[in-house]
Amino acid sequence: MSEHEVSEPPTPSTTPPAHTTSTTERGSFCLARCTCGWSGPARRSRDLARTDAKGHVGPAGPAGSA
Repeated sequence: MSEHEVSEPPTPSTTPPAHTTSTTERGSFCLARCTCGWSGPARRSRDLARTDAKGHVGPAGPAGSA
């Protein structure tokens, strides 16, 4: 009789979901939001809201915990 490998059932992925940011307008204010639940401060400048979003994601991942 030959030996058979026993394969384990697939385990759920332990990698966190990707951070996808967007901006949302609320009245005269713009907010940066992320799919992880993070939300930046309300800004009158869309450019500042986009900068907040880039700061959240950053080159090495989220800047802080959500």
